[in-house]
Amino acid sequence: MPAGEKSLLRFVTTGSVDDGKSTLIGRLLYETKSIYEDQYQAIEKTSQKRGLKEVELAYLLDGLAAEREQGITIDVAYRYFETDKRKFIITDSPGHVQYTKNMVTGASKADCAVILIDARNGVLTQSKRHGFLISLLQIPHLIVAVNKMDLVNYSQEIFSRIVEEYADFSQKLDIHDIVFIPVSALKGDNVAVKSKKMPWYEGTTLLNNLENLNISADRNLVDFRFPVQYVIRPHADFRGFAGKVVSGTITPFEEVVVLPSGKITSVKSIVTYDGELKEAFAPQSIVVTFNDEVDVSRGDMIVRKKNLPLIESFLEAIICWMDDEPMTMDSSFIMKHTTRSVRASVKNIVYKIDVNTLHRQPADTFMLNDIGRVEIKLAAPIFFDPYKINHATGRFILIDPQTNRTVAAGMIRDAARRVEDYVAGGPDEEGKQKKSPHTVWRELNIKLAEREEQNKHRAVVLWLTGLSGSGKSTIAMELEQRLFKRGCKTALLDGDLLRHGLCSDLVFSPADRKENIRRAGETAKLFFEHGNIVLCTFISPFKEDRNFVRGLLEPGKFVEIYIYCSIDECRKRDPNGLYKKALSGSIKNFTGIDSPYEIPDNPELILDTQKMPVEKCVDMLEDYLVKKSVLPEK
Repeated sequence: MPAGEKSLLRFVTTGSVDDGKSTLIGRLLYETKSIYEDQYQAIEKTSQKRGLKEVELAYLLDGLAAEREQGITIDVAYRYFETDKRKFIITDSPGHVQYTKNMVTGASKADCAVILIDARNGVLTQSKRHGFLISLLQIPHLIVAVNKMDLVNYSQEIFSRIVEEYADFSQKLDIHDIVFIPVSALKGDNVAVKSKKMPWYEGTTLLNNLENLNISADRNLVDFRFPVQYVIRPHADFRGFAGKVVSGTITPFEEVVVLPSGKITSVKSIVTYDGELKEAFAPQSIVVTFNDEVDVSRGDMIVRKKNLPLIESFLEAIICWMDDEPMTMDSSFIMKHTTRSVRASVKNIVYKIDVNTLHRQPADTFMLNDIGRVEIKLAAPIFFDPYKINHATGRFILIDPQTNRTVAAGMIRDAARRVEDYVAGGPDEEGKQKKSPHTVWRELNIKLAEREEQNKHRAVVLWLTGLSGSGKSTIAMELEQRLFKRGCKTALLDGDLLRHGLCSDLVFSPADRKENIRRAGETAKLFFEHGNIVLCTFISPFKEDRNFVRGLLEPGKFVEIYIYCSIDECRKRDPNGLYKKALSGSIKNFTGIDSPYEIPDNPELILDTQKMPVEKCVDMLEDYLVKKSVLPEK
């Protein structure tokens, strides 16, 4: 971002009917002086006409006549405002269950979500449903605004009760940053100005939280993805490829791959209207030129040679059905994914999700607002990342080719093949076998929920990552002993043990490290689907590989545990003499010596084995599993 330019925060507000979403946004617009005098006079007149004692700021957003008549929000409303610190795009999405598709649409690009809860009513089913949708959409930050505190006499007891109940529910979700704020949107308490009527609240205002929310770490600046929108050739001496950098960064002279052709070239220049750039990053719109003549068309994707997306023509996804007509199996759709369009059909409904109870249900079709997991067959492969890792390349829409209506929005979960198979110099040219096109995936006869019920515990994958000698295996083996004594079904996948069998053909090159973790992740997934608590101990030094395994599982089922120990302490421990060999040069590509370890950005747990004994670390792990309802209370 250029120096001096304000950052942009997109946030969505939602909640149950009449929780005060529109009033809250109206208050923010009013307090930041983002409305004109004639607008204020108009809503003042409307409020008086309806016999209201105070100006109803919600009318700033409720643009449809039907909304004003019913006193509820139906459509998604967008507003823009800014403060001295930041620019904002706010989305007021409807709270009623029949408008689920509107909320999914409104929240799809949000950096943060604000859920309103009426202090008089407490946590309702709809409040939980909205939390689930926010988790499903992988919105990284959640602010729970307990509204209408003025109507409960600004009671700390009521606020604390709501916080406790919603915090307990949110443990089932894949949301790691939650803030609770008591507010009165009508009176303005704790919206933009700290309330004097709630001295017991020690936090900051809603606006202050939004202004200071750190979203830079949420951007994917690692995986360079550049879907080509247009080929520019104004004259014979210039050929450039225009589009938006949807994730990652790129600089001139870097080697890139053009997909799907797999051709390798290097960037010659990065061109914009204002001149050439030394570096481009998401979400800039640019034109790139190459040092070689390469055939590139709209819908192709340009990526780094050593950082490739996934490929698949048969994939799993979570979709929200958005059409009034029910979904028909095997009907033909157009999938719009980045700049690429391809024919698609839904081949199987794995399950439908009851968004009120979070239970999975069998289904033969999807009706309006239904959400669930499906299998989609494509006429041609697409290049993507799982939605959890990269929103921009993990989402899509389905379009009815007859009516041109958008009938569904989706988030890709998984793929069966790797893109390296399609790049020159990939696995096939090295003699490795591609997946046979004749293999057929079979669903297990015994469902995971049935296994969990019989086991009396939930299935989960615990991924212990850290330097060699940090204590991963020691902690995992001690934890497995405890789980075994509790009667739990477990599986321990240790990096060294897999290297003796399943991965004995691999060395320690970057490519083989990636393949090692891919095999481990797929194996862990199989054990997980059989109802086990899977303990995985792998150095797994690269974030991309760990995120790949996370993307194989449902949100909340992959627990990343960073076993921290400094490199100096690990060298002192050196239980197998590996550091000594690496330092002498007899072992190459050893993590921490001549190969990097990428520290996890946001692990679920950090265990410091320099400060805590093994028993304390295992206690923390066991407590975590109980807290997350994986294990029952003793």
